[in-house]
Amino acid sequence: MRAVECAACGNQVLCEKFSVAHTSVQWTADAAVACAEFRDRVGPGVTTARMRTCRSLRASIARAVEEGTLTVSTLEPGTAGTATTEADDA
Repeated sequence: MRAVECAACGNQVLCEKFSVAHTSVQWTADAAVACAEFRDRVGPGVTTARMRTCRSLRASIARAVEEGTLTVSTLEPGTAGTATTEADDA
């Protein structure tokens, strides 16, 4: 997994691409504090476990793919040793 930093808030997540359409994202514990989109939803009581991503982070991940710092992995999903990941279409 590679670290990707959100250009909007600086929140850092770990990402791995298993295909063009499949991105696995491992969130840090402080995502609800660092990310304004998460923070705005946590305030009214929405759990972050139900949030797939934020628009700014999705754009940052796409930019990392375009720049070549995040590439499609040759590993099978689930073999990278990550505890918590989310499939995403970014």
